[in-house]
Amino acid sequence: MVNINEKAPEFTEDAYINNDVKKISLADYKGKWVVLFFYPADFTFVCPTELGELADNYEEFKKLGAEVISVSTDTAFVHKAWHDNSETIKKIRFPMLADPTRRVCKAYWTLIEDEGLSLRATYVIDPKGDIKAFEFYDNSIGRNIKELLRKLQAAQFVEKHGGQVCPVNWEPGEKTLKPGLDLVGKI
Repeated sequence: MVNINEKAPEFTEDAYINNDVKKISLADYKGKWVVLFFYPADFTFVCPTELGELADNYEEFKKLGAEVISVSTDTAFVHKAWHDNSETIKKIRFPMLADPTRRVCKAYWTLIEDEGLSLRATYVIDPKGDIKAFEFYDNSIGRNIKELLRKLQAAQFVEKHGGQVCPVNWEPGEKTLKPGLDLVGKI
């Protein structure tokens, strides 16, 4: 099992990106925040709603110095076919990692063995390669991309302001906490 504040498992796999298939590694993104966005499969029902919303917010992730990488057990060529045939998926500019061998899904504990598919799961990885947040969902439940952005912002705030923590429903600019003290003023 992978845990918070442990190194994220490395990978090198094919990805569909910018109308091309190429190898990418987690190491390629060292020094950046990374959001790994696991989903069950291309050409499904909930997945395009999530990936479309992620594509619509991709520039926000980039402004925060983060790269988004979606991951499913499909091949890079299936990603390309989906991209070519879906107006929603055509909006995607982030890498779509292919994991037909299920190596990445196994390393991140998202694989549903008897189905050969990934659970819906998200990992937030810091620039040093440490896992800062992760969540898993039943495949019938879509995620909230605005909440994912907020989690990334909170993780970045905590990293930058050592000793301060973000309380429930924290949003950028709101008061934080310093353990053992009262609320800290707006920053």
